[in-house]
Amino acid sequence: MIDNFNLGDVVEMKKQHPCGSYEFEVIRLGADIKIKCTGCGRIIMIPRSKFVKGAKKIIKSVV
Repeated sequence: MIDNFNLGDVVEMKKQHPCGSYEFEVIRLGADIKIKCTGCGRIIMIPRSKFVKGAKKIIKSVV
């Protein structure tokens, strides 16, 4: 579970995207988090609480 993430960070999630990738890039922060699959480029919007629970670790940090 991670709490400190920024725009542009690449995050590894616990569940994989249907394309097979576990890595997502954070492209919007707020009450909902918008993430982009690094495998296929699909954009997903999920509630912050679900994102924090499902995130494993930050792979690449922008800051």
